[in-house]
Amino acid sequence: MLRELVNGFCMALADSVPGVSGGTVAFIMGFYDKFIGSINSLVFGNLDEKKKSIVYLVKLSFGWIIGMLMAVVALSALFESHIYAVSSLFIGFIAGAIPLIINEERENIKQVTKGIVFCFIGALLVVMITFLNGRSGNASMDLSVFSISVSVKLFFIGMVAISAMFLPGISGSTLLLIFGAYIPVISAIRGVLAFNISYVPDLIFFGCGVLAGAVLVVRIIKYCLDRFRVQTVYMIIGMMLGSFYAIVMGPVTLKVSQPPLSFGRFNIPAAVAGVVLVFGMQVMKDSSMLQRKKEKATY
Repeated sequence: MLRELVNGFCMALADSVPGVSGGTVAFIMGFYDKFIGSINSLVFGNLDEKKKSIVYLVKLSFGWIIGMLMAVVALSALFESHIYAVSSLFIGFIAGAIPLIINEERENIKQVTKGIVFCFIGALLVVMITFLNGRSGNASMDLSVFSISVSVKLFFIGMVAISAMFLPGISGSTLLLIFGAYIPVISAIRGVLAFNISYVPDLIFFGCGVLAGAVLVVRIIKYCLDRFRVQTVYMIIGMMLGSFYAIVMGPVTLKVSQPPLSFGRFNIPAAVAGVVLVFGMQVMKDSSMLQRKKEKATY
């Protein structure tokens, strides 16, 4: 129970910030396949598989909810006031995660000719969406005033963003950032926690989009990982590389727009902390695997 709570908590911290994926955390900490398999079984499995999935996902969800609530309370203000330090932290996390994923998938990475094109496609996809969002000026959503056009837009943003949660690559929060919805959604959640019900209608649309996306996307992701793992892994790495650009441009999407992250604004200690954090998660994974091996050996 404690292991699932910790896993869910770490996923939530990752999902709440642009540039870091809960899927990346799940991959690094060694429970990614079980997480994806449980989601798939919950939707498409038989009754026995559904029961096992529910038990596992409820445990994971408790930790995730605790982590997300803590992150939401602190991060929106932190993101506004210390954007360059936070962005540097994200860059350090991604920079540390990429070599770990490459090492974990080294047999697939060796098949360069099968996957390199998909790496470029993944990177280009993130860069182009980020670039187009910067041109369209989407960061001015006011979710305290209900608008059907904004709500429909949030529904589809939720569908797309939740897909990233299941991928050990670009994060859902990065996609929210790309579409200019990160600060509005985080602020709306904080508003609801402060009993401001004006945000509820738009958040309902967003939540419905998240649920619809989870049901539709998880099957596709599992299929791709099972049948086209080399191409999928390369595309994931490409999306992670492209997310560097999304993070660099993140300050532009704030309510009060700031200049993009530059070398002069880059916070080296924060970046180092991001690298240390991701390697710390890897150590937790290795320790957990060693403990499970000892438990099996005992029996």
